[in-house]
Amino acid sequence: SFYCIWDSCRSIHPLITLFDPESQALMIRSLLDIYRYEGKLPDCRMSLCKGFTQGGSNADVVLADAYVKNMTQGIDWALAYEAVLSDAEDEPLNWAVEGRGGLASWKSLGYVPADDFDPYGVGPFTRSISRTVEYAYNDFCIAEMARGLGHAADYEKYVARSENWRNLYKEDQNSTINGTETGFTGFLQPKFMNGTWGQQDPIFCSPLLNFTSCYLNPDGHETYEGSSWLYTTYVPHDMASLITTLDGPDSFVRRLDYLHESGLLYIGDEQGFLPVYQYHYAGRPGKSAARAHTYIPSQFNTSVNGIPGNDDSGAMGSFIVLAMMGLFPNPGQNVYLITPPFFPEISITNKISGNKATIRNVNFDAEYTNIYIQSVTLNGVAYTKNWIGHEFFVDGGVLELTLGPEESAWGTRYEDLPPSLSTG
Repeated sequence: SFYCIWDSCRSIHPLITLFDPESQALMIRSLLDIYRYEGKLPDCRMSLCKGFTQGGSNADVVLADAYVKNMTQGIDWALAYEAVLSDAEDEPLNWAVEGRGGLASWKSLGYVPADDFDPYGVGPFTRSISRTVEYAYNDFCIAEMARGLGHAADYEKYVARSENWRNLYKEDQNSTINGTETGFTGFLQPKFMNGTWGQQDPIFCSPLLNFTSCYLNPDGHETYEGSSWLYTTYVPHDMASLITTLDGPDSFVRRLDYLHESGLLYIGDEQGFLPVYQYHYAGRPGKSAARAHTYIPSQFNTSVNGIPGNDDSGAMGSFIVLAMMGLFPNPGQNVYLITPPFFPEISITNKISGNKATIRNVNFDAEYTNIYIQSVTLNGVAYTKNWIGHEFFVDGGVLELTLGPEESAWGTRYEDLPPSLSTG
């Protein structure tokens, strides 16, 4: 059972790739067998039963994540590419359980309209905002595979479609809480087929307003299990462009702080994971570390209620493991965002290469006063980037982090930020 890949693609599959790549490869092959015999990759699957598609075609993310991390064990990557193209181009008769709906609008308008007319398949006509940004990221993941497999024209096509998140960004949309301005402007909003704007309060479907109104049903709204505040931050492939759109790094950091501290974000839903670490893209990796330490142990701890929300096939459990390891993945990309582990040292031995990767803290203290990286060496050589690739885990080595009680200049320079589509 894959249950819902919308949940598992964000943390549990990347974690299994680290700890047990052979099993992850078998799961990839299983996904491809489902495509081979049933014609579509699943998004949610319980044994032999098709579950509901929650957003985009998120098996695309799992496949791309394995591809860019160079997994090969018996995986037919030509078939995998055929499968993700099917998600992007061919709408199934029932897109409630597989594939994507609204593809005609997606291709012609560049977004999923709130009043979409879709005679080609059936599914709940909801989640126009969240489906738009998820389809955009799914297409970026396809573009990554296209580039690696030598399909240059497809690469350009899907890179262009990955920019479609911009089409629902309304730059003059404000946000208030109980009648008080939040001080931030510019949020994703629904749009109709004729190009005019709809409206959904940016805080709607957050814990502050009608939290349970955006579930998967015909009466759902334009975002899924989260608010426009949350989904406006979801451009995992081009955070640099998003940050520029949202008035630059300082403004983006303030916006992230507000998202985490106002009660708008619920960490018990998987979309809340990446915003903990998106400070890296604004040149503030220390704030990612500090934010992780606010959720651990306030929301993740050893009490009866020590996992927020539904563990969702290990999504919550794998989030805390990755967070405490100190290398958090941007799923679908060869990017791990570096923060200090919650331990003096951790090591992972790659089961395929046999090499051991070690992350070691210098000046570690069990009270977690020293949670800010001051400097880093990789195999004894100074390392300034605030991220690292999967090669570290395959080749092995020692990443040594020197810690201190205050933020430092480490990982803050433009050239040390994680890659974004717009920055190459």
